[in-house]
Amino acid sequence: MKEEILQILEQNSRLTPADIAAMIGADEAEVAAVIQELEKENVICGYRTVINWEKTSDERVTAQIGVKIAPVRGEGFDRIAARLSRFEEVDSVYLMSGSSYDLILTIEGKSMKDIAHFVYDKIAPMETVVSTSTYFVLRKYKDHGIVFDAGRESDERIQIMP
Repeated sequence: MKEEILQILEQNSRLTPADIAAMIGADEAEVAAVIQELEKENVICGYRTVINWEKTSDERVTAQIGVKIAPVRGEGFDRIAARLSRFEEVDSVYLMSGSSYDLILTIEGKSMKDIAHFVYDKIAPMETVVSTSTYFVLRKYKDHGIVFDAGRESDERIQIMP
């Protein structure tokens, strides 16, 4: 039942325990208890709304930053990843394989300049950082499983007849 609840909440975290109970044929109190347990165990780490900021007047820039680091003996990548995670600008930190960068960060700022300042003021000076590479997101088509502007799927090109 836990996995069913998690899958449902991952798709729509606004559903109530009563809604979920009706969907899976369980008791509402039991579903509420399972959700509370999953939150306490930090399996459910939070609830987030996915917003298409392009449709608002709030200007935002998203970037992914590859970070090559020299791991610290006995600590690996954990210490630097935890340190990077504490910056409020950082949305996510991932340890990667198969890439020339050890960590990938996703950050948001008001401008490209804000992100550049973040990289050279806060990340680059760290003692274990060897190099960084910043990739700016030009447009989001899908985020957290949500497709933006799904109505644009039709072919809008002008047809030319011979």
